[in-house]
Amino acid sequence: MDVSRFLRKSPALVFYLLLVIVAFDFGDENCAVEARHKVYPEYQSLPAVSVKYAHRTGYHFQPPKHWINDPNGPMHYKGWYHLFYQYNPKGAVWGNIVWAHSVSKDLVNWRALPPAIYPTKPFDINGCWSGSATVLPGNRPIILYTGIDTKNHQVQNYAVPANASDPYLREWTKPDNNPIVDPGPGVNASAFRDPTTAWFEDGHWKILVGSRRKHRGMAYLYRSRDFIHWTKAKHPLHSAPKTGMWECPDFFPVSKNNANGLDTSALGQGVKHVLKVSLDLTRYEYYTIGTYHPDKDRYMPDNTSADGWSGLRYDYGNFYASKTFFDPVKNRRLLWGWANESDAVQSDVQKGWAGIQTIPRKIWLDSYGKQLLQWPVEELETLRGQNVHMSSVKLNNGEHVEIKGITAAQADVDVVFSFSSLDGAEQFDSSWLNAQDLCGLKGSGVPGNVGPFGLLTLASEHLEEFTPVFFRIFKADDQNKHKVLMCSDARSSSLKSGIYKPSFAGFVDVDLSDGKISLRSLIDHSVVESFGAGGKTCITSRVYPTLALLGNARLFTFNNGTQTITIETLDAWSMNRPVMNQALE
Repeated sequence: MDVSRFLRKSPALVFYLLLVIVAFDFGDENCAVEARHKVYPEYQSLPAVSVKYAHRTGYHFQPPKHWINDPNGPMHYKGWYHLFYQYNPKGAVWGNIVWAHSVSKDLVNWRALPPAIYPTKPFDINGCWSGSATVLPGNRPIILYTGIDTKNHQVQNYAVPANASDPYLREWTKPDNNPIVDPGPGVNASAFRDPTTAWFEDGHWKILVGSRRKHRGMAYLYRSRDFIHWTKAKHPLHSAPKTGMWECPDFFPVSKNNANGLDTSALGQGVKHVLKVSLDLTRYEYYTIGTYHPDKDRYMPDNTSADGWSGLRYDYGNFYASKTFFDPVKNRRLLWGWANESDAVQSDVQKGWAGIQTIPRKIWLDSYGKQLLQWPVEELETLRGQNVHMSSVKLNNGEHVEIKGITAAQADVDVVFSFSSLDGAEQFDSSWLNAQDLCGLKGSGVPGNVGPFGLLTLASEHLEEFTPVFFRIFKADDQNKHKVLMCSDARSSSLKSGIYKPSFAGFVDVDLSDGKISLRSLIDHSVVESFGAGGKTCITSRVYPTLALLGNARLFTFNNGTQTITIETLDAWSMNRPVMNQALE
């Protein structure tokens, strides 16, 4: 049995086990390297004999074959967007990790380059793990990454272009004065990784490195005047108890006044800061919005953001190890995330590939300053083909309507639903603390009053398989307030057994006074990325239909609530295939 998959299905059990775990010391500070991924020695150097295409995505980022995980070091340089990512060139499971490298003019069409970083030196001979890119003054890019040295300690290294005049940055060198940051006394050498993009403040460059002290998550702060010699601050920028290892931290400013992105070094009265961490214990990500005090080297979350694993998430589904960067071309901050597979590792080996990157998202602070909003980059719309439009279509209780005329397995769907009244909405039970558990309790087929209503994606003709993405609206204790549940429920997604099929869900903090709520879903063969209420709540599901494949896939709208729901507008497009990681000529 896959224990990690079982635990993810049972959040309550996870919480209990976490309480047990944190009662114990995690062991020697200089023990062997913690495994971020399960290791399969028999598979990690087994090249793909062939590549199975049934569930490969059409327009999401992935290489031609083999394993990928964390997006690393995204940046824009000399007219090209650069994305690096963790990649196994020898097999479809984690192992043999290098920094693969691709470039794009538009974030949609990608060309592959040779790997930028791979183990060659004593300071990274046992691994070249995740990190970030910073563009220094004078348009000089530099990469910071975690290396696993000859002692199996995690250390922070840097790499620079061999030829900075090359816009493709095809070659990188790793100077011999690495590592430039080592764990030092009192820091867990087996849990010290994933340096952030640097920011400049008061004559110093500053970075964060993720770690833990026993069961306390840590974001250690380091500063440098020359980007080579780094000094650890007396205390972490931020930490939180009972959260375990903080992986892939990200720290960046957001504007309080508009949706424009900010350079990572931006400070000032109109600026808030975001701290995101990926929790190894839950394999989910959490973020807070707060205030950065550079004079004290401290970050303080606002009291509107829960600080820990009950807090806000970029995405309430299959989304991890994310990374943002400032795009100077369109003055925006962009977010990349990794969506791993949910099927068995043997299936990954058979199909010859594993992992995708989600569609890059623009990310900004909402007008209330309480959460972030996300939306697929506008360039994605260049792939839209055949369009189907609907408006003013009523969905009565138990009805579902097929959206015909598009390629339902590879589509972009944007719909606005409306409802006449919320007076009859079900009463919300205050014991329903976990949205995923609630979605499991009240799925798409459980009748309510206002909902469930939404889309049936990747559906077979007779609904033997389908992945519903839907809303359900409850009445809160305050009669003028409502609780909105958004679900992407994979439990009916496939007739295949032995795969992880969760009922992913999150609550949506949205004003319903206009009687409307929107939903956009990006459907791509084995992934459904959904954006509720203009990007307030996002959920990514990985699914593996056996009947709803390719031309046999269907798309429906549905309503299983007693109150009639109206499709105010619906636009659905077939999505064309971009150039995806062909070698650069």
